[in-house]
Amino acid sequence: MMTLANKITLTRAAMAIVMFLFILMPYAWARIVAIVIFTVAASTDWVDGKIARETHTITPFGAIVDPFVDKILVIAAFFAFVGIPKLNVPIWAVFLILLRELMVSNLRAIAALEGKVMAAERWGKFKTVVQMSAIGTIFFVLLMYHLSQLLGGIGQEVCVFLFVLLRKIPYAITAIAAVITWFSAVSYLRNNWELLKKSWSLPACKQ
Repeated sequence: MMTLANKITLTRAAMAIVMFLFILMPYAWARIVAIVIFTVAASTDWVDGKIARETHTITPFGAIVDPFVDKILVIAAFFAFVGIPKLNVPIWAVFLILLRELMVSNLRAIAALEGKVMAAERWGKFKTVVQMSAIGTIFFVLLMYHLSQLLGGIGQEVCVFLFVLLRKIPYAITAIAAVITWFSAVSYLRNNWELLKKSWSLPACKQ
């Protein structure tokens, strides 16, 4: 029977897909729903980990799939943002983030073939915090844009001011996230270099 923690992990993956679709809808209500979904999904990352530890139900599936689902959530949000011209999220930075996540996922798969579970590193955890914070910030900028279209009076003026003030932030913060993401990649490669070398070499012939 699947553990509760793993069920929450898979639910987060489904929420990531739904969030992606709502971000792509050019309506204020849809983007607000996407913000709520992202907030709930991001919080479940902490919840499923806590449940798995406290109930002693940490599984190989959870150890591998949980970080992979985090990547789905992050990549879904960034790629959806690229499709909103007013945010000016750089596609090159999103590509670099995707490339790193695929690389580390493959490294985890190699480790799994060797019977090892590659634990999250400090840089990897920091990278995730930066990515999630970047997405939250971009959501805030997007929210200010939509509120500037919906509100009137002083509320509209405040939202217009904030959007104009912050509209260059999505480009900059995505670029920063990409750089930190690759610092994390270098750390993973350095710490698992021997495992990687072993994976691309032929086994020694037995005499």
